[in-house]
Amino acid sequence: MCKIIAIANQKGGVGKTTTTSNLGIGLAKQGKKVLLIDADAQGSLTASLGFTEPDSLEVTLATIMGGLINDEEVEPGEGILHHEEGIDLMPGNIELSGLEVSLVNVMSRETVLRSYIEIVRESYDYILIDCMPSLGMITINAFACADSILIPVQAAYLPVKGLQQLIKTVGKVKRQINPKLEIEGILLTMVDSRTNYAKDISSMLKEAYGSRVRIFANIIPISVRAAEISAEGVSIYKHDPKGKVASAYDSLTKEVLADGQ
Repeated sequence: MCKIIAIANQKGGVGKTTTTSNLGIGLAKQGKKVLLIDADAQGSLTASLGFTEPDSLEVTLATIMGGLINDEEVEPGEGILHHEEGIDLMPGNIELSGLEVSLVNVMSRETVLRSYIEIVRESYDYILIDCMPSLGMITINAFACADSILIPVQAAYLPVKGLQQLIKTVGKVKRQINPKLEIEGILLTMVDSRTNYAKDISSMLKEAYGSRVRIFANIIPISVRAAEISAEGVSIYKHDPKGKVASAYDSLTKEVLADGQ
């Protein structure tokens, strides 16, 4: 059984890409077969895994989805890149912006990505989708094929406010397109645990959403080392294996694995 998790928040800069890559590589370290899908036109996940020129790649998520829209045959391994830390990647780049616009006129436009997942899901235990910071058509495609959504939230007041819109959209997709969709949980990221402010945000989150949505016990601390990894093309486990961020992502991986049991 393959579990599909979309990592989403319509606000940028909350640690979506870092969470996708480190959770993915964490799952691979636990012996799982993992595919990461970069569904963001900025291609940050692709670049952060060492494929530094996403826009020059021949085959990306936009190519594949474009092919499916035109009823072309897609091979399971087509366009998939392999990373040294044991995960596979379906890269994304700027072409996704153009695809987003053209999806508006497509029949069954919310389920194009689902058609792709059906082709590859048998080869994987987990598929993680790094969504763009918007609730546009590509993100809706990710929600339409996901089993659950993991929401990274920066420990600050405004991003927490923006959650209502996201949770509403998830509810709408669940009612109209994907009845199995659940919220995996809210993950607090970039937490400076020395401040009371982070504690206040954490309790505010629990108060506002704790009864309806699980809030992960693990928080991801703020760290300069974590900010460096996107330039290195490797995960936090390689870059700073003994650091607190690697330990936090390791615990998060175990929390996610426990759900899948």
